[in-house]
Amino acid sequence: MSSDALVPVRFAGDAVEYLDQRLLPHEVRMVRAVTVDEIEAAIATLAVRGAPCIGIFGAYGIALLRRTVAGDAAFAAAAARVRAARPTAVNLAWAVDRVLAAEEMLAEAEAIHREQIAIDRRIGRAAIELFPKRAAVLTHCNTGPLATGGEGTALGAIVAAARAGRRIHAYVDETRPLLQGSRLTVFELARAGVEATLLVDGAAAIAMQRKGIDLAIVGADRIARNGDTANKIGTYGLAIAAAHHGIPFYVAAPRSTFDFSIATGAEIPIEERGSEEVACFAGVRVAEEGTRVYNPAFDVTPGHLITAFVTEYGIIRSPYAETVPDLQYRPRIAEIA
Repeated sequence: MSSDALVPVRFAGDAVEYLDQRLLPHEVRMVRAVTVDEIEAAIATLAVRGAPCIGIFGAYGIALLRRTVAGDAAFAAAAARVRAARPTAVNLAWAVDRVLAAEEMLAEAEAIHREQIAIDRRIGRAAIELFPKRAAVLTHCNTGPLATGGEGTALGAIVAAARAGRRIHAYVDETRPLLQGSRLTVFELARAGVEATLLVDGAAAIAMQRKGIDLAIVGADRIARNGDTANKIGTYGLAIAAAHHGIPFYVAAPRSTFDFSIATGAEIPIEERGSEEVACFAGVRVAEEGTRVYNPAFDVTPGHLITAFVTEYGIIRSPYAETVPDLQYRPRIAEIA
């Protein structure tokens, strides 16, 4: 498989092309999104996923729709649909708003993409100091190139540490209910040459107890001013288990994932998904018809359970109520890279 196969999003002039992540690791297929229906569906169905990546995809989508949708009112309605396609991940709204405010929308979308590539590299470099020379590291969901359009956040940090000479063994949660860990993270780690062991989400605590886990590192979809962090469902329990075992718990995320407009995680909307994702397995129903299902796509980890944030500006430590808001005043990476 060529390296180009892991480019999750690209602008193709008359369409936004994306790698359909629902088909991985068995099939690599680029799909074209042209209409607002196709752009919205790609985000909502997780064909395109990962907070930074859907921000890039949404940015390109807005630039495309500005060319193809006639009339300002119709365009505004289409842009609103794209912006709301995934309510928890703040990068999408951030990127859409940034493109809408630009005179040259495509140029701004391309700038967002370029900046994310630079941001990921900086996050990876900043994280290396957190890894001992031999490190067993636990991660959750998927935070690699597929999720960001660059080199990845938490997974990018793991790979950067391995390339810097650390002997890394990654323990990868499968990540319910869509198995992003088993389908995507293990796939990307294998391509990067990093040793990995897959485990079910419910085995994370015993892995901490018996496998000598040195640290846990995850990504994020939205971070409040006090450090409360929304991420893929299962992250909160992972942080609690890490705290119990005295294991550092890190969150790697770009500044665009920090929502400076909200004070705490209580203000983060949590997307709930369809019951069939839990009541069925591989298309076969495993729960009795009519079974009630609670299927939140995300949970919120309180900031006090997070050892530090790894950002493009370096390591951010508590007190988060002071250090996180300071991020909004840093210059853009494009201005200092």
